[in-house]
Amino acid sequence: MDAKFRTVVNIPEFRFKTGYNQLNMFLGSCFTENIGAKMAELKYPVDLNPFGILYNPASVAESLRMLMDNKSFSEADLFQQEGLWHSLLHHSRFSGINMEETLGKINSRIKSSSEYLKKAGFLFITFGTAWIYRFKNTGQIVSNCHKLPASDFIRTRLSVDEITEDFKNLTEKLKAFNPDLKIVFTVSPVRHWRDGATENQRSKAILHLAVEQIIKNTDGFCSYFPAFELVMDELRDYRFYTPDMIHISDVAVGFIWEKFEEALIDAESRQISVKVRKLKQALNHRPFNTDTDEYRNFVKQTTGQILKLENEFKNIDFTEEKMYFFGSEK
Repeated sequence: MDAKFRTVVNIPEFRFKTGYNQLNMFLGSCFTENIGAKMAELKYPVDLNPFGILYNPASVAESLRMLMDNKSFSEADLFQQEGLWHSLLHHSRFSGINMEETLGKINSRIKSSSEYLKKAGFLFITFGTAWIYRFKNTGQIVSNCHKLPASDFIRTRLSVDEITEDFKNLTEKLKAFNPDLKIVFTVSPVRHWRDGATENQRSKAILHLAVEQIIKNTDGFCSYFPAFELVMDELRDYRFYTPDMIHISDVAVGFIWEKFEEALIDAESRQISVKVRKLKQALNHRPFNTDTDEYRNFVKQTTGQILKLENEFKNIDFTEEKMYFFGSEK
């Protein structure tokens, strides 16, 4: 695409870069899941949304505090709705029919993610909206309403100062918890259309101003990646959206991933990822007939590549590929 037919967003040079030798945690909106999933697919060490999708900064902050405190949930933290047990601080992917199993899933993930955060090199945070919902019974800001009646909640909008002050305290605590941690903020390009066009714009503006202030308050370990600007200013076309005209398409996610990869992942890791991508493509290979010399040779060559990469890059987990191809050999 010729630059003269589009506006180009300049991405700043990042002082620190991640890669296969760093643990990476992602928290935030569904956009976080898009980029986090890209990293996970290429076998970068990733912990993706240990509480599920989170939309507002207050819920992100509370989730990080719970991880640092290694909080343990109990029956009092759950409620039952339509036959399922839910946590107001978790996405519905953590909900379940059995209370003990639901608590077990929640607490085991908090424990493992708390340990992960302690060792992580990078924390990627995506804010989706400044709007929050408080549960009237407790005054608690919730991460998910789980289809409870709207009358059970008070809907308000966070201010720039509220977000900034919350994260000023939080980033200080995170730095004490993990001195090596670097934090990268993004603002989700996905519109929250239920708020209306004007309120969505105001909400996104609050998030941008808050992130600016948060970064200013730190000593260089926080930065900003312009995912929002890449969609709104560089792509700027409805062909980069899904049919609902709200969420961005796979093509748009791929474009942002390329920019993210170039800006935030070290050169050596990008070269390794090319080899990993070829293996993933081989994993998706589904022959009509496996009982042929051609396929047996293909499996032999591929398993050899897996063993070579595994020996060369000991911090990359090839368990899935080994199970698939070594199983095919037998």
